[in-house]
Amino acid sequence: MTVHNLYIFDRNGNCLYYNEWNRKKQAGISKEEEFKLMYGMLFSIRSFVSKMSPLDMYPSHHLSICPPDSLSVHLSSCLWSLSVLRKEGFLSFQTSKYRLHYYETPSGLKFVLNTDLSVTNARDTLQHIYSNLYVELIVKNPVCTSTQTLESELFSSRLDAFIRALPYYSPRAA
Repeated sequence: MTVHNLYIFDRNGNCLYYNEWNRKKQAGISKEEEFKLMYGMLFSIRSFVSKMSPLDMYPSHHLSICPPDSLSVHLSSCLWSLSVLRKEGFLSFQTSKYRLHYYETPSGLKFVLNTDLSVTNARDTLQHIYSNLYVELIVKNPVCTSTQTLESELFSSRLDAFIRALPYYSPRAA
């Protein structure tokens, strides 16, 4: 079991952060080209899943789920319903060699974690990276601007420690 790499993209497709742990094969292209290809693939898969689904995966009107007269009373349950609808979209895909796990935040940040096939669900891992590392160390840090590449040593070191502590991380994986 292992983690290969992690990408963090902004809503415009810019790669804000990238790190490798156990990547065995290089892409043979520049990192910038790899980032563009990865984001393009994510955009296409998300679009395909949204169009092929029998349900509305990504509702455009956040408050349309709630009846207007109960808006103030049931706001928390409506937000929960919205998050459930969003979770039913594109979560992951696998090839014969790896699995790509995907998490998109309400603000449009996209987190991509590539693992081996033994990791069946890394959604909680990606949510933790977003809420406990990215939000706490980047968003709440007045020195960091989240519109450019992330160059926070603290974020990188805490993320590395978190990934290495995962039960499915192994530095010797094949």
